[in-house]
Amino acid sequence: MAKTKDKALATDELGEISVERKLVALYTLQQVDSQIDKIRIVRGELPIEVQDLEDEVKGLETRIENVEGEIKITNEAISDRKNAIKESETLIKRYEEQQNNVRNNREYDSLSKEIEFQSLEIQLSEKRIREHASKITDLTEKLEKTKARLDERTNDLAIKKAELQSIIEETDKEEQELIARSKDCEKLIEERLLTAYKRIRKNARNGLAVVQIERDACGGCFSKIPPQHQLDIRMHKKIIVCEYCGRILVDHEIVEQYANYLV
Repeated sequence: MAKTKDKALATDELGEISVERKLVALYTLQQVDSQIDKIRIVRGELPIEVQDLEDEVKGLETRIENVEGEIKITNEAISDRKNAIKESETLIKRYEEQQNNVRNNREYDSLSKEIEFQSLEIQLSEKRIREHASKITDLTEKLEKTKARLDERTNDLAIKKAELQSIIEETDKEEQELIARSKDCEKLIEERLLTAYKRIRKNARNGLAVVQIERDACGGCFSKIPPQHQLDIRMHKKIIVCEYCGRILVDHEIVEQYANYLV
């Protein structure tokens, strides 16, 4: 049915397309574009939600890698401190053995100072080990929470992707057909008028650039249309726009012509 309508629009006049036919073409284009809008509204914010979830999942994965790297470095620091303690204990044992063979008090005092220094080194290493162990506990807790969050968001992402894919599969064919029809309709409209239509449509909140007069008012912003303007619109001699919202206005006859082409 739609193809019959488009063909009628294209072949209605061999010469220059009249304003009336331009209005029918514009109204037809609006109806097709509105159907495309409805399909995309059905998808809603899903594509954005999927992208946001993908970004969040990637961020969580990076955070996990960073935390695991920090835990590894901290464990290595603990290992280094434990080795330092062993070295200090070995030195202390050696110095204590040397104290048994000193020749004077000066040598004994010197060795005592070395033992004291190594003992302080052991205490410092033990302190650092406790600090590192506490840090690992905090990091491990953070890691577990992040992994749980990752599992949750990964599951959410899978659900959203499946939902989006289902909607795309249901509507993609129809959308592509409508997009093709929209392009065919655009061919019937002069470039200047088409540019104006797209500009109005882009700025319109509901995507409506061409609207019907309803109860003596604009079908877009619902502002009252002066009687003289209504008469001009019914004459189909020129393109009339709403003086309040700038939308292109058509009367019921243009809408009826559009409907007749569907038969």
